[in-house]
Amino acid sequence: MRDYRKIGVAAVAALVIGAGVYWGFLRHGDPASAVAPTAGGVIVEAAPVLVQPMQQEVSAIGTLRSEDSIVMRPELAGVVTAIGFQEGQPVRKGQLLIALDNSIYEAELAQAQASLTLSQANNQRAAELLTKGAASQRTRDESLSKMRMDEATVALARARMAKTRITAPYDGVAGLRKVAVGDYVTPGQDLVTLDVIDPIKLEFRVPELYLAQVAMGQTVKFQLDALPGQTFEAKVYAIDPQVDVDGRSLAIRARADNSDRVLRPGLFARASLGLTRHENAIMIPEEAIIPQGTEHFVYKVTGGKAAMTQVKTGIRRDGVVQILSGLAATDTVVTAGQLKLQDGTPVHVRSAAAN
Repeated sequence: MRDYRKIGVAAVAALVIGAGVYWGFLRHGDPASAVAPTAGGVIVEAAPVLVQPMQQEVSAIGTLRSEDSIVMRPELAGVVTAIGFQEGQPVRKGQLLIALDNSIYEAELAQAQASLTLSQANNQRAAELLTKGAASQRTRDESLSKMRMDEATVALARARMAKTRITAPYDGVAGLRKVAVGDYVTPGQDLVTLDVIDPIKLEFRVPELYLAQVAMGQTVKFQLDALPGQTFEAKVYAIDPQVDVDGRSLAIRARADNSDRVLRPGLFARASLGLTRHENAIMIPEEAIIPQGTEHFVYKVTGGKAAMTQVKTGIRRDGVVQILSGLAATDTVVTAGQLKLQDGTPVHVRSAAAN
């Protein structure tokens, strides 16, 4: 029985000693803590307000597209007799891409030209006979009409002949051909793509919220997963007049230089569009902000005391926050130790470097 009493007394003593140690810890605090009450006030860390240029940006996902892109297709049926380009290589405007067999059209043109020659001669004779009174005006009109019809037939035959030679409508880069010499092609069949990739277009969308801030000529910086570590720039040249009703977004196109042909249509891009620029933006560290519901507050250090101040925030970037109202350029804000503060609490500012 005595043993149980001794054990109970020892347990109570241990409890009392532990409570005393815990109370002493709460009272005096951890000496290494960044926030401790002292004779000079609560120790806090603080930082002066920064005034610096700030560019508002909006991030978006985009796709690279050709400046112009077409699929070359024949208007006539025929057999491919020649291919005048190298796949994936530049071509010049007017360069022959695909030639079709034109033997039938050559024969039609020769026939039309022979008929025209006869019509021209008959028209000349009818005109001479009319001046001599040996032919009627009707005969003269019929010969003239026949000559005009034969001229149109010749023009038609030449047009058909021209369509057997498919040429590049502009400078560009040829894609992969879909036919070979000897293939029989039909009207509208895909032959090869032709793309203009210098300059190249970046197409992306931004939320309708930024409609009033988007303007022609703004700079867009973008990065590609296919080319890590590189950043490219483009200039906005077109803004869709309609807002997409499904996603409530605005389509934008920008042009980028691609003289080295590194950028290719279809690449996935991560874009950042520069919007409003603030030359003298008031910035503070993000950790100084104290959110309370939908409002934001900071503690200013004024006359050795903490003054709780409501602020309106703006752009957030890289650990700093823009303050639109509530602070001046000469203010200093508490960045660590806010949990021990109330409005008017005396504070002692310790530099963050002291840690």
